[in-house]
Amino acid sequence: MPDKSRKRQQLSPETLAAWFESFEADAAARRSMNAVARTTVDDVALDRTRLLSVQTSMSHRLDDWKAVDQKRSGRCWLFAALNLLRSDARRALNVKEFEFSQNHAMYWDKLERANFFLEDMIQLADAAPEDRLPAFLLGNVADDGGQWDMEVSVFLKHGAVPKALMPETESSSNTSKLNQSLRRQLRIGARRLREAAQADAGAAELTSLKEEILKETHRILTIHLGVPPTEFEWQYNDDDRVFHREGTFTPQSFLATYTEIDLTQYVCLVDDPRPEHPKGATLTVAHLGNVVGGSPVLYLNVDVQTMKQVAAASIEQGEPVWFGCDVDPQMESTGGIWHAELFDYNGVYGVDLSTTKEERVRFGESAMTHAMLFTGVDLVENTPRRWRVENSWGSEKFDGGFCTMDDSWFDEYVFEVVVRKDRLPQSLQDALATEPLVLPAWDPMGALA
Repeated sequence: MPDKSRKRQQLSPETLAAWFESFEADAAARRSMNAVARTTVDDVALDRTRLLSVQTSMSHRLDDWKAVDQKRSGRCWLFAALNLLRSDARRALNVKEFEFSQNHAMYWDKLERANFFLEDMIQLADAAPEDRLPAFLLGNVADDGGQWDMEVSVFLKHGAVPKALMPETESSSNTSKLNQSLRRQLRIGARRLREAAQADAGAAELTSLKEEILKETHRILTIHLGVPPTEFEWQYNDDDRVFHREGTFTPQSFLATYTEIDLTQYVCLVDDPRPEHPKGATLTVAHLGNVVGGSPVLYLNVDVQTMKQVAAASIEQGEPVWFGCDVDPQMESTGGIWHAELFDYNGVYGVDLSTTKEERVRFGESAMTHAMLFTGVDLVENTPRRWRVENSWGSEKFDGGFCTMDDSWFDEYVFEVVVRKDRLPQSLQDALATEPLVLPAWDPMGALA
């Protein structure tokens, strides 16, 4: 136990003087200082041998299309899911570069998420706004990020449309001002609901007030993103220049017609490295979701080798794999190369910065920050050694927008993959029926990709 009688200590001039004297006497520290003064620390720390060891060729590669661009938004999770769906739709349409509307998906996520948030605020009306749970929810309202089951809820309820029918706007490509306005409006709405509940408003009155607030949310969203189509005619020319007039669709019927993927039959496998969350257990996160009555966020905690095996098998059978990771560590940003030991920061600083995956999760160093799509894998005797990744940062970066991940990086920084349930061993399929362990809203596994 810590010694609670210990007093807080200042940094003394004597200690600082000793440190500077030690630094000046350290030739390696001075060389690092001189190098980092003239270039980035990543350029100094880069291990060129490891960089060149990560070749970009793959034994199994699915992509032959251009990468897309989420621009200045946090919609990676939606882009990755729509990229998975378009891999199916492009075959049905015989159109290589087809895209679903990412703006359409974001519109419905944000409106549904506003309703989800306001329902939480009604339930928590007795708690002070500065209490941990209300403060956490208020601090993260109207974020762009999300998780797999959240997008499943959006697609099942609202479908999807071709990008041409609800194209990008300035605000869908750069969400900062939209989110700023939504946060203010929804926080005001939370205050209004709390005041009404504390004044003993009945259920019907609270519902009416919530819908009044949501009408304002709807107005702001529609001004920024446009009106989502409810019914539309669909005609197009395929890549063989054959004209198709397909008739009238709703977003729901369009998605059902041009994709065969049954979204209800997929599961999110996670590698939660903390031993108190056992492998083979299901997990969920309190208050994490977007559509009231939609698919609950459910994770199946498995070891990372199982994640790799099932993901590689999916790619071998012709299907890309949605995944979530901590994207920034150990990434060479020019070529889009990841390797677990690509940068030797220990050598630059002379400081031991090594940590385990569990330590990084437990102490706030690592979490799911970005979602992408595996579109290839390099297998040697059925063992993956590299992965090809479709990012959503445009086709001008990396290898036409695609990145290459050494398998060592998967171990350390990949947290989740989404696969078909029937590709799992029977024991893991059975585990999906078990009651999930409920993690608090602020748990790292609730991070939004």
